Amino acid sequence: MVRTLILMRHGKSGYPDGVPDHDRPLAPRGEREAALAGDWLRETQPPIDQVLCSTSVRTRETLFRTGITAPVSYEKSIYEASPHTLIEMVQLADAQVQTLLLVGHSPGMPWTAWELAANRSSAAAEEMSRKFPTSALAVIEFDRPWADADPGTGELVRFHVPR
Repeated sequence: MVRTLILMRHGKSGYPDGVPDHDRPLAPRGEREAALAGDWLRETQPPIDQVLCSTSVRTRETLFRTGITAPVSYEKSIYEASPHTLIEMVQLADAQVQTLLLVGHSPGMPWTAWELAANRSSAAAEEMSRKFPTSALAVIEFDRPWADADPGTGELVRFHVPR
């Protein structure tokens, strides 16, 4: 059974005065692009079974704007997480989940996508390595259970920037 992991960076955020980083909201552009990302996910990807989302305001607002309604677990540890931490979270996903969406931050999302991808010379990987902008999505497929989703075991099949 193919398992699909979608790593999404939050939408473009605002920088209101006096607001701590964790509490920064989406900017209007971020709201628009997160909605476009949700449209793209519904049109091109398998139905999402589970979402892991950072607790930051901008990631929660990004997820809301996508319109994805799968069960969500808000995880504080995604905020400023290393690829090691994020890969461990993926490995702990329920075995029944076929498509997992992880909504987080940079550099965690691009570094984790790079770590998991076996095909680092593909066109998608080359595009992703140049820039992983806000609202970008990396789609990685695995031919193994989540518990065995180790570095270099996935296939980066798509990289999409909704604009």
